[in-house]
Amino acid sequence: MPPHDRSAGSAGEPNGKPQGSPPARQVLSDSVYEDIKARVMDHEIAPGARVGIEALSRTLGVSPTPVREALARLEADGLVVKRSLSGYRATELLTRQGLEELFEMRLLLEPRATALAATNATEEQLDAIERIVEEMRAHPGPTGRYADYRDFAALDQRFHDAIAQASHRPLLADAVERLHSHLHVFRLTNVEVTEDPTLAEHERVVRAILRRKADRAAEAMAEHLTHSLERQLSHETNS
Repeated sequence: MPPHDRSAGSAGEPNGKPQGSPPARQVLSDSVYEDIKARVMDHEIAPGARVGIEALSRTLGVSPTPVREALARLEADGLVVKRSLSGYRATELLTRQGLEELFEMRLLLEPRATALAATNATEEQLDAIERIVEEMRAHPGPTGRYADYRDFAALDQRFHDAIAQASHRPLLADAVERLHSHLHVFRLTNVEVTEDPTLAEHERVVRAILRRKADRAAEAMAEHLTHSLERQLSHETNS
């Protein structure tokens, strides 16, 4: 057997790089996406403001390509919109009516998805939903700048999406995911929240799903969404 060539990297690590690690280009693309996303969420890029590719490229010290890729992803998220001749602009904040309509849609979709998840979820899906709630306990809720609660916001969306996926109704799950409700709602959060009950409400939803109580699961999700809307409207009143 020929001697092992260490210059080629260890087994499973071609060229000395761990197998499965993302390529540098993807890491850069993700970093630029998160940076611009934070600027939109924190209103450093004001709602309705033009988002200039060249200006962002200079500010971030990158070529225009990852900026264009990031803006395409943010357009899919509903955080920017592309218009002919004027390029990208940050989307406007939800109005009170827009917020109420968003939650009207959620209340139509998510309690039903949660009831179906209580009936149809596999053991693996139940474990995954429980893990998300456990992870949320380690992260602060929506206070301060987006960077401070980014992980909480991502886990919040994962929680709702995972339940919708566990309904085993692909069209329903897709509709829930496409609302991107967490981004629009957290983008409105501009007050300090001393005690956020979101996690406790999530735990009540999970307990009902784990017990396969479809009616109770739907009720718990409806209660969570109703209280979430009330909190947002209260923030709006107090801001």
